[in-house]
Amino acid sequence: MAARLRFVLVVTLLASACSKKQEPQPAHDEAQAPTNRIAVPETVRKNLGIDFVKVERRRVAQTLRFSGHFELLMTARHELRTPVQGRITLLVKPLQSVQAGDPIFRVDSPGWRQTQREIGEIATQIRVEEARLASMQPLVAAHREHEQSLREAASVLEARQKNVEETQSSVGGQARELSEARAQLAQVRGDLAEAREKGATTDAALAEVQAQLIAGRDRFRLALEAAAAVTGSTVEQLIGDAPGTTSKLPYWRVLSAIEVRASAGGVVDQLQVASGSWLETGQLVVTVSDLGQVRFRARGLQSDLPRLRSGLSAQAVPALSTSAGEERVPGALLLGSDADPSQRTLDLFLEPTATAAWARPGVAGFLEIETAGTAEPVLAIPLAATLQDGLERVLFRRDPADADKVIRLEADLGLDDGRWVEVKSGLRDGDEVVLAGAYELMLASSGSAAKGGHFHSDGTFHAGEHK
Repeated sequence: MAARLRFVLVVTLLASACSKKQEPQPAHDEAQAPTNRIAVPETVRKNLGIDFVKVERRRVAQTLRFSGHFELLMTARHELRTPVQGRITLLVKPLQSVQAGDPIFRVDSPGWRQTQREIGEIATQIRVEEARLASMQPLVAAHREHEQSLREAASVLEARQKNVEETQSSVGGQARELSEARAQLAQVRGDLAEAREKGATTDAALAEVQAQLIAGRDRFRLALEAAAAVTGSTVEQLIGDAPGTTSKLPYWRVLSAIEVRASAGGVVDQLQVASGSWLETGQLVVTVSDLGQVRFRARGLQSDLPRLRSGLSAQAVPALSTSAGEERVPGALLLGSDADPSQRTLDLFLEPTATAAWARPGVAGFLEIETAGTAEPVLAIPLAATLQDGLERVLFRRDPADADKVIRLEADLGLDDGRWVEVKSGLRDGDEVVLAGAYELMLASSGSAAKGGHFHSDGTFHAGEHK
């Protein structure tokens, strides 16, 4: 307050000093008509910190306002833990922005070496079974051919025996030939039975090899899937060529350390360990948070419950604002599930449909809720742009015809919500009013609104037009 009084005193002294240096005033009939305009050129606006805001249309009379803050959604925070036991090497710094897929830390793990060995043993066993299967194919084919030849031989001997028997029946004799035919047929049938037995044994061995090969491939696939879960890669990547190398070995074979990558974009907001730490499986290493995934939480009064319901149009606005062009965060209202019976309050939430740079976790603001969305919006300005000067409420409108002048007006105000106030007359869409610096203008023009005046570049005020 003392500073304000000193300012008024300085203005008065400088105004009187300026008037002494002025040339004689023109006659009364030559003087300009009284005006409520005050000259505020750019240098004056900078020295006094004058800032303008645009008039806008709002549903002022149907708005409830509660203080609150933004909070991070649970789905916005991603914890990265070590998948295996080992030594950690960090690849990021605190507050570093990362994208999905960026490497965050590396794990050098003896357990991964053991996994590689197990996968290698399974792969070796598969190759052995494949070799056995390949070597048995000719043997099985040979057994099939041998068995078929014995069947054909048996058929020939059966036909010969039948011919001999028919000859013996018609002409007699042929006992020796019949006996030889029967002996040969019995021998071939015995060989055929033995060939069938060996064929069955071979088929069984073949089926065993095929089953072992299928089982080995299944174990190999399962081992690769387990390795993929640990390394964050896909099975196809693990069995493919190692990226960035000329090695012909698969990726799982040459991967010396496991790189843990970000599952989603965000900011590294927590580092739980230092590089070189030895961690057990599952220990937390880094937390990445998407600061854009926020909601606004406020505390409302239970007495306002009849006017509140989920789905109402609402918006979050900054706690401190110097312009009407502030970045609002629109959204829909959600009523919390819990209420405080002792404080007579309940939680109110805003789910944003758009975002703004200031909407960050922990940033304070106000939740404005439109309880009657069908009402027509009215012209409104920030309540801070109006000032009490004696018995009247005043505001300063930027002259539409001259951007370097402001017009002092007696404010014709309506309802307000504690932040915005309805203006019933004197302003129209597109007009600008003074917000920052309005108090200084009010002090300078108090009691002389009809006289008008101007500011010097040093911020001092002088009644009358500039000479």
